[in-house]
Formats: sequence, C-alpha cells, structure tokens
Amino acid sequence: MPVSRLSARVTDAALGPYQTAVVRIGFALTWLVFLVREYPHRQELYGPDGPWSWALAHRLTTQNGAFTALMWFRGRLWFEVVYALAVLSAALLLLGWRTRTVSVLFMVGVFSLQNRSVFVGDGGDNVVHLMALYLVFTRCGLVWSLDARRARGERAACARGERVRDPVGPVLWCGLGAVLAAVTAAGRVQGEWLVPAILWTVWAAQGLWWAAGRRARWAQPRILLDVVANLVHNGALVVIMAETCLIYATAGWYKIQGSRWQDGTAVYYPLHLDYFSPWPGLAGLLSASGTLVMLVTYGTVIAQVAFPFALFNRRVKNVLLVILVIEHVAIAVVLGLPFFSLAMIAADAVFLPTSFLRRIGTWATRARDRLRIRRRDAGAPAEESAGRDGEPDRVGFPA
Repeated sequence: MPVSRLSARVTDAALGPYQTAVVRIGFALTWLVFLVREYPHRQELYGPDGPWSWALAHRLTTQNGAFTALMWFRGRLWFEVVYALAVLSAALLLLGWRTRTVSVLFMVGVFSLQNRSVFVGDGGDNVVHLMALYLVFTRCGLVWSLDARRARGERAACARGERVRDPVGPVLWCGLGAVLAAVTAAGRVQGEWLVPAILWTVWAAQGLWWAAGRRARWAQPRILLDVVANLVHNGALVVIMAETCLIYATAGWYKIQGSRWQDGTAVYYPLHLDYFSPWPGLAGLLSASGTLVMLVTYGTVIAQVAFPFALFNRRVKNVLLVILVIEHVAIAVVLGLPFFSLAMIAADAVFLPTSFLRRIGTWATRARDRLRIRRRDAGAPAEESAGRDGEPDRVGFPA
C-alpha cells in the first residue's frame, strides 16, 4: 500500500507547482536583469570584442564538447541575434508564455553565452547554468503564468461548447523544427550529444502532445503522456532540491576545513577587498566589531551545514531558509554580488511552504484588483460613477 500510494502521488499530478513557478520566475528574472545590466558590455563579455576570441572559444568548445549557438556562425550580426533571443526568452519565461518551448530556448541562450566565455562567470552563473537545464523537464507554467491563464480560458470555452483553436503552438513548433533541422543538416550542432538530444526530444514530445490532445479519438494517449510528464516533472523537482542541498553542504563542509573559518575571522577579509566593497563605509562598520564578525562566520557555516538535515523538520527548515535569504541579501548589498544572491534565493524558493506561496498569490491578486478599481474610478466620469447618495457605485467590481 505505501508503494501504491507513492506511485499514485508521483504520477497523478505535478508536485510543487507553486515552488517550480517561483523557481522559474526567479531564475528568468536573474538572467534577464543580468543581460540587461551588461548590455553595454556584451561585446567584451561574450562577443567578438572580448579578450577570449572566437577562435579560442571554438578551440575550447571542440575539446570539452560544450554547447553554444555562438559557434554556429561567426560575426557580429549572429552574436546580436543570439543575445537578443536570450533576452527575449528570459522575458517570456518570466511571464510564463509557452513555457515548454521557451524553457528550451532559455536553456539554449544560457548555454550559448556562458559556454562562449567560461572565464567571466562566477558561482551564480553556475547555478543559473544548472537550473536552466533542470527547468526544461519541469511543468513550471501550471500557476502564475500566461499559460495558466490561457488554460483557464480554454476550459471555459470548452464548457460553453465552443471549439478551441490554437494556431500559435503549431506555427511555433513547425518554425523551430525547421530551424533545428537546418542547423543539424548543416553540421553546425557540435559538441556532446546531451543538448541536441534534449532539443530533438522536446520537439518530438511537443508534436506528440498536440496530436494526442487534438487528433486522438480516445483519452488514453493523453492520459499516458500526462503521467509521463508528471513523472519527469517530479523527478526534476527532486533533482533541483538535491542540487540546492548539495551546494550548501559542499560549501559548508569546505568552510569547516579552512583555518580562517575555524578561528571565526573569515568574513573579515572579503570586507576589506576593493573588488568586493561597493560600500566601503558599510563594510568597515560591520568589520569593526570582532564579535559580530565571529557570529556571522560561525553562523554561516552552521546554517549551510545544517540546512540539508533541517529538511526533516519543517519549522527548523523555515527558520534556516529565512537565515539563508538574509545572508544572501547581505552578500548582495555588502559584497556587491547581486546576481549570485538572486540565483541562490531563487534556488532556495523550491523549499518554501505552499501555504506561504498561496498567501502571496492572494495578496498579489487583491492588490491587482484594487489597482484596477482605482484606475476605473479615476477614468470614469463623475456623473456615471456616482450613486444615488452621491458616493461612488462599486457594484459589479471584484471585491
């Protein structure tokens, strides 16, 4: 019976829809803000004007088998196209538009830029790199997305007996399939087999999913595909959780082996490095207290080492989550590493309680409805918005 219940749970539904939605929004926002922030310096970071030339990048990717679309063609125009597509895919993934397709394009954009110049990244880039791959296998658009809104509209139309048509999906599928086939036939897709296999598998699965939903006479094919999608999603969710725990566990245990972490002075030294001191006055104020430095040093190690074990207790886990989020916010402000902190906070979000995320969604919905009411009241003429007693008539507006 326990095995049967577990099997039913992992196949009947995609677990953690709110958590995966937050992870999707967090990493898409992190990558989007980074690309927009570094737009004036894009040529030096990943383009032809960088110190790591196209020839060196081609030689390195040939040796290590890394995937990057920037090696398909040489020139400034192709770089600008890939960079623009990376920005667009991040924005669309943030909004949750066609997440199954856009998540693959998001992965291609992340891999293409990061593998082009591997020496300009940091720990945050590594986390984005890994999560971009894992998000492809999740159903991260079930809630808080344009896909969820479109699905509700389709269900309402079907309930009214209307025929639902979706020309965008087939057109997008055919266009991307043609591009992938052309690139593959031209021999441009080089490197290891993993990324090309993912691209072709997702493309074929999308076509099979559409055919089962639109052309199949029985419901069994769609149910089978839905079960497979739930299994893949739940497996990817477990991998994301395990990856986050592994990051904290390895970081904590490596810190324990360092003498500066053992004597409680490790935090003092980064605060006095010019490269990690955007606010020298604030860094000096924090490092002036030896007791504070010691508490932060030991507290960081304890929180990172204990976090994987705290998952067995919900209350302790939530407390450590708050501590880790505060720690990353402090790193972003004091040490000037905002994108690393955003990436880690987005990874931490996979452990947030569902009740807390639903409460946030309810607050956001109420704020949106109030904003709509204010806009309608501000735009309506006074004689139309006034009731019998001279007060604005709010009948018909959402509560």
